[in-house]
Amino acid sequence: MPFSLQAILIGGTSHVGKSTLADRLAERLGWARLSTDGLGRHPGRPWQDAPAPVLEFYERLSPETIHWFLGVHHENMWRQLRPMIEAERAAGRPFVLEGAALRPAFVAPLLTTQVFGVLLHAPDAFLVERMRTAAAYETRGAAERVPIDAFIDRSLRENAALLAEAQEVGLRVVDASDAQAVADLVDELASRATVPPIPGPLTPPR
Repeated sequence: MPFSLQAILIGGTSHVGKSTLADRLAERLGWARLSTDGLGRHPGRPWQDAPAPVLEFYERLSPETIHWFLGVHHENMWRQLRPMIEAERAAGRPFVLEGAALRPAFVAPLLTTQVFGVLLHAPDAFLVERMRTAAAYETRGAAERVPIDAFIDRSLRENAALLAEAQEVGLRVVDASDAQAVADLVDELASRATVPPIPGPLTPPR
């Protein structure tokens, strides 16, 4: 069946659940699981022994500049990502690709019956709790919390910006805080990726 789903692209802000969803889908479908993480460098999470330049980035720049820089980083990454997606498609290798750089405006033009794209979105409170837990926020002193708060602010700004962008270009949005919605998405994509059996010739009645 030539129109069976062959590629799934998952975008969303930090800690929204992109990796978890990609893992579930790759395991369910038996597909390759790819990530954008290794394709470009950007100041990452300012905890877990983050180097001084990363902490300085979040401590010194304004919230607007930090978020703007993220958008520039994604634009630069897309120059590598699109050829990678096209190469995987040309090779006929089904895959799940997740990453923050898979912005709705980039993904939407690629969608076909064989390529599915989704933005994971979640309420801010859900994301804040996840990021603070990952950063062991409650155990941090006031100075340590400054870059963490800046990272959280950047991620929430991105969460809102991506949602607006997805609505503008018509990309599917799923609430990552809704476990049933995520499970339903996995089931839906599994059904779309499964090639139904071709009916055999009818056996005439005897």
